[in-house]
Amino acid sequence: MADRISIVGITAVGHHGVFDYEKANGQEFIVDVDLELSVVDAAQSDDLAMTVDYGVVAQQVHDCITGPSVDLIETLAENIATACLTHKRVSAVDVAVHKPSAPIPVPFTDVVLRIRRLQGTSEA
Repeated sequence: MADRISIVGITAVGHHGVFDYEKANGQEFIVDVDLELSVVDAAQSDDLAMTVDYGVVAQQVHDCITGPSVDLIETLAENIATACLTHKRVSAVDVAVHKPSAPIPVPFTDVVLRIRRLQGTSEA
């Protein structure tokens, strides 16, 4: 059974979207990641090297949000998943990208894209 580390609400301004004004003005994106891994060795040894440093992961996610512009939140989510899976102890990751200011012409609260990726594959 895999354990999970969740980092909820990583927030930054990114310049992602299909419209020129989204790229020019930027907007807030909020990302949640759930990292699947075993924490047994870390718990027994009390050694950070035996788990995933979630501060490092949070910075990587932030860098993806603020990094090079992409058109789709699907691409942003995939980039984030790829960054999370660079950590060898992570066996799977769930990524949720929130775009609360998406250009939608009716009242709404949030747009959320969720993906799951496994170590060694781009398939869920």
